[in-house]
Amino acid sequence: MARPRIVAAMSGGVDSSMAVALLQQKGYDVIGVTMQMWEEASTEAYGERRGSCYFVNALADARLVAERLGIKHYVVNVSDEFQRKVVQYFCQEYASGRTPNPCTVCNSRLKFRYLLDEARALDANLIATGHYARLRYDANRDRFVLLAAIDKRKDQSYVLYGLTQEQLAHALFPLGRLTKEKTRTLAKQLGLTVAKKKDSQEICFVPDNDYRAFLDKRIPTSIKPGPFLDKHGQVLGTHRGLPFYTVGQRRHLGVASGSRLYVISMNPKRNSITLGEEKALWRHETRVEKVNWVSISAPTEPLEAMVRVRYRGIVYPARLCPKGTTAVHIRFHKPARAVAAGQAAVFYGADDEVLGGGIISD
Repeated sequence: MARPRIVAAMSGGVDSSMAVALLQQKGYDVIGVTMQMWEEASTEAYGERRGSCYFVNALADARLVAERLGIKHYVVNVSDEFQRKVVQYFCQEYASGRTPNPCTVCNSRLKFRYLLDEARALDANLIATGHYARLRYDANRDRFVLLAAIDKRKDQSYVLYGLTQEQLAHALFPLGRLTKEKTRTLAKQLGLTVAKKKDSQEICFVPDNDYRAFLDKRIPTSIKPGPFLDKHGQVLGTHRGLPFYTVGQRRHLGVASGSRLYVISMNPKRNSITLGEEKALWRHETRVEKVNWVSISAPTEPLEAMVRVRYRGIVYPARLCPKGTTAVHIRFHKPARAVAAGQAAVFYGADDEVLGGGIISD
């Protein structure tokens, strides 16, 4: 009997590499796929300091692992669509005074869709990634249920809330029950060259994680100085442009004050930023739109959940009040800090289930 075939994303890091190795050990016929997000020679994405060969190095690591494990490996160039669906979205959101999380968009609109397309083209029915998350099928709901990883420090379920039932029906997350330390130990035991490779802590397309310099180059006409205001509307100073700031920011404001000031809110229509003391950052409610319900059908009645408003931020107990099928009004039982428009709010239920999530709109 032929082994079940699966297409696995390979970024050249230890997580995706070990996901492939674990699947192979379970008897799958694994085919590795590396997605090229940027043109190889571009230094705009990777920066002069990191070098234009950044992707080449990542690709070389992925190929070494594929060779070590004896699997087929392909490269798929998705740079054009990555520009349109992820980079442009990132820039437009910042230009509108919002703080986006590009990973949530990239996963749902690009990575998993391309992986599934590649799987079908290669006569495979399953896809896999090195994300730290878990997945199970609930027969009573007739739905695939997404859950947080066992290792809460590495949990990546937050950036997967946008996946559809069709995508989840074909997906596997082999690392969901492992800790990061265990992943590295297993990689070392297998002799994988990436066992000690450092994790990337950056937005993959922003050089040196300096998103301000990146935006200054990409959307210069959308960056205009404007007033810093206090809560009474009095001018405190001049900001460099809305894309350079986010709710909760304290540093690099350039405003003299007798107390610590934070970015409390931004007004794109007036091109103004309101500053205030830390206590003004705490919110009792917010609205979330473009909601994707993952592990449950869209509810019609209010429900209790734990809500995370920033990637790897703390979770807050809250009451979700549905407004149709794609919007939710959230009432926090305890105030949430620095809720920023454009960020994702992800809802968790019992047993770490990802109920759904959406984009904070106000």
